[in-house]
Amino acid sequence: MKRPTISDIAEAAGVSIGAVSFALNDRPGVSARTRERIRAIADEMGWQPSAAARNLSAARAEAIGLVIARDAATLGVEPFYMKFIAGLQTELATTGTALVLQVAGDHAQAIEALRGLWAARRIDATILTDLWVDDVRVAALERLGLPGVLVGPPRPGTAMPAVWSDDAAAFTEAVDYLAGLGHRRIARVGGLVSLEHTRIRTAAFGAAARRLRLAGAEVVDTDYSWEAGAWATERLLTAPEPPTAITFDNDIMATAGLHVARKLGLDVPGRLSIVAGDDSQLCEMAFPALTALSRDVPAYGANAARTLLAFLAGGPPADFQDATARLLVRDSTAPPAR
Repeated sequence: MKRPTISDIAEAAGVSIGAVSFALNDRPGVSARTRERIRAIADEMGWQPSAAARNLSAARAEAIGLVIARDAATLGVEPFYMKFIAGLQTELATTGTALVLQVAGDHAQAIEALRGLWAARRIDATILTDLWVDDVRVAALERLGLPGVLVGPPRPGTAMPAVWSDDAAAFTEAVDYLAGLGHRRIARVGGLVSLEHTRIRTAAFGAAARRLRLAGAEVVDTDYSWEAGAWATERLLTAPEPPTAITFDNDIMATAGLHVARKLGLDVPGRLSIVAGDDSQLCEMAFPALTALSRDVPAYGANAARTLLAFLAGGPPADFQDATARLLVRDSTAPPAR
C-alpha cells in the first residue's frame, strides 16, 4: 500500500499543501478548526512523519528572510527601505533573531531565493513587501509551507497576517490640503502601477479630485527613480496647462521634481507646490524644505517584525494596522499664484 503524503492529505482536506504543513508541524497559519480537521484526516490515512523529518522540524534557524524584488540601483537610494529595515532589525534583535536580506530582480527570482533559504533551513519565516495586485509570491509561500507576514492590506484567502497603513486616507489628506490652499490643477507622480499600494493611492487621488471637482488631475506612473521623477515632472510642467501642485509617491522623485522646477525657472512654492511621499531627511535637506506625508517608518518595520515573531510563537494570525501617515507642512507649499 502506498504511503500517504502531504499532497494526499491536502487533496483529501481540500486545502493547500502549505496549510497541511502548518497543521502537521504545529506551526501558526491555520485556524484551530482547520488544524484539527487536517490532523484527523492524516490519522485516518495513516500518515506518519519520518524520523528525519521530525529532526529537521525541531531545528530553528532563528532568522527571518527579506527578499526584496526591486532594481538594486533604485533600492540603494530609497530612504524608505533603509528605515524600514532598521526597524525590522532593531525588533528582531530583541529575541536574537537574525535578518537575512537579499535583493532579487523580479518575483520569480525572489521565489527561488526564498525556496533555497527555506530548503536549507536558513530562515524560519519571511516578510513580503511591495505586494502586487496579483502577487504570485503569496501562493508560492503557501505551497512551500513557509510562514510569512504581508506588508500591505489584508488579503482574503491566505492565513498570513498583514501589517498595513491607510494609504488612501493619507493621500486624500494631501489633496484636500492643496485644494484648501486654492489649487485646482493638481497632478500626482506615482510609483509602479502593478503595486497594490500604487493603485490604492491612485484611486484615492482620483476620488478626491472628483469630489473637489478639480481640473486636470493627471497621474503619471513611474518606477520610483530620480530619472523617472524628473521626466514625469518636466512632462507635466511643460504641458499647455501645467499643474500648480504635484504630489510625489517618494522623496527621491520629489527632490527630482524640485530640481526640474528650478531648471525651468519656476519658483517653489510661488508657482509650484510640492508634496513628498515619505518624509525622509531629504525633505528637510531640500531648499525649500518639502511638505511631506510623514510617518514613523522604523516603527512600521518594527511592527512587521513584532507581528511575525508573535505568529511564529504560536499566536493566531492577527493583522496589524499601523498609524496613518500625516501631512507635515513645510516651505514647499503655498496658495497658487494669481
